[in-house]
Amino acid sequence: MRSRRGYAKAEHMSQLYNKKKLEGRRQNLRKQQTEAERIFWNIVRGRKFSNLKFRRQFSVGPYILDFYCPEIGLAVEIDGGQHATEVAYDDARTKFINKLGIKVIRFWNNDLTKNASGVYDELARIVATPPDLTLPSP
Repeated sequence: MRSRRGYAKAEHMSQLYNKKKLEGRRQNLRKQQTEAERIFWNIVRGRKFSNLKFRRQFSVGPYILDFYCPEIGLAVEIDGGQHATEVAYDDARTKFINKLGIKVIRFWNNDLTKNASGVYDELARIVATPPDLTLPSP
């Protein structure tokens, strides 16, 4: 199913989303969010960004996304320094999420703490860009 903006919606597979067994972990992550996550949340919360609904610490399969907008199938990850050494894990995670029709974008913590307006502009550019509708090879 496609939303009004043409992005894939993955709601038909609800058993993959917000699994009960990850609920406590998601709640802890929301309570212990980083400064960068707080800045991003203030940009997008309450449909303040392009009238889109973003969710914090939303699980997809075995993974917990920092932010997720189901209306356009977009995951936003805010990465700290530890992600520089977790490249293989992040790549596998992104491939899994992409297979569900969810686009993953990443920002570094310091992008938000030092240049939040630049992150806002980049997010606006990504949301305004039509999705690639090319079907993946089987």
